[in-house]
Amino acid sequence: MHVVDLITKKRDGHELTQQEIHELIQQYTKGKIPDYQMSAFLMATYFQKMNDQEATYLALAMRDSGDVIDLSAISGVKVDKHSTGGVGDKVTLILGPLLASLGVKFAKMSGRGLGHTGGTIDKLESIPGYQVERDINDFIKQVNDIGIAIVGQSGDVAPADKKLYALRDVTATVDVIPLIASSIMSKKLASGADAIVLDVKVGHGAFMKTEEEAIQLAELMVSIGRLAGKKMTAILTGMDEPLGHKIGNGLEVYEAIETLNGHGPQDLIDVTVEIGAHLLRDAHIEQDFDRAKARLHEALKNGQAYSKFVELVIAQGGDASVLEHPERLISQKTISVKAEKAGYITDINALDIGKAAMRLGAGRETKEDAVLFDVGLDLHKKIGDAVKKGDKLATLYVAERGIDEAIALTQKAIVIGFEKRSIPLIRKTIK
Repeated sequence: MHVVDLITKKRDGHELTQQEIHELIQQYTKGKIPDYQMSAFLMATYFQKMNDQEATYLALAMRDSGDVIDLSAISGVKVDKHSTGGVGDKVTLILGPLLASLGVKFAKMSGRGLGHTGGTIDKLESIPGYQVERDINDFIKQVNDIGIAIVGQSGDVAPADKKLYALRDVTATVDVIPLIASSIMSKKLASGADAIVLDVKVGHGAFMKTEEEAIQLAELMVSIGRLAGKKMTAILTGMDEPLGHKIGNGLEVYEAIETLNGHGPQDLIDVTVEIGAHLLRDAHIEQDFDRAKARLHEALKNGQAYSKFVELVIAQGGDASVLEHPERLISQKTISVKAEKAGYITDINALDIGKAAMRLGAGRETKEDAVLFDVGLDLHKKIGDAVKKGDKLATLYVAERGIDEAIALTQKAIVIGFEKRSIPLIRKTIK
């Protein structure tokens, strides 16, 4: 294989074969193809794109560049979900225990966050003692024993994707839908689940800003998963305002605990139950979609989902006593942001709220940054809510850094106007 021939072929708009893509990824992962040639290939792909078959071949090649987790020792259908990223998105913390409480096997490998706020693993690490590293045999045993484990991703899963993403980041080739889809799906396919639901966020707080882009990405990821033999569903959910009220690692665990006890914000419950109902059907626990949703709501109300969360925390070494006193997870130093006029909340820019949380220390600007677990924001209003002058719009939980900038970003993000408006939350389902 001559790399320059593949660059030329893609530059001229021709379709690459599975063997060509496989060889390209294998040789690049081994360091036998220099970055300057792979950069040229990525730029050719940026302009000429890839069809669904090529994107599938790329996802499979990246999956096969490292460890592919074998979960066959876990009885039953193994399920997973993936979110394309949003502000206040703590769905996994609720969905996993909720499904496991109804008999679904939830075997989840999650990542750390880079950007607005922490990832699922950062959030769980805000619980003292919670161990995110697990030997694969212990991981499998835990899922068999209690139905759930949520651990950090292995460093050996899809190493080609890590190399390629770093290169895309510095060559202005990140926002190419076939490359985004194959990147996400390479890790999902390597993680061993049988059924996957993708939560594709759309709006100004999401990577996909328009519904058209989000649909294109969702359809391609579903296609890749199906061609690889997985049960696949994607739902498009709005990210024009943060999901729920609390943003920040410990704060999001706090809100997850509230939700698992039946007292969560409605938008967070709606997204979680929508995803969960698809996975209940895929796991053959409940075939009627409305009945599946009713069972999920009941498990949130009657405490069984919360009990499963306690089991998870204990199984992974966490201090379960903080779950009864979640105020221990958050900073005791707070600042209020208040309304300067009366009206209706017409916008809460999720991206600016995420940036505010990051300035306080809840997220990372580089991979080397440490996150602060106890800082973030609690939003007291949602789009469409009426406010009076002086009403509290948000509470900032702060440490020492970024306070003034976070206040300014929060004030900018929350827009008060004169017309009441609402925005759709669950936009579309793609199967």
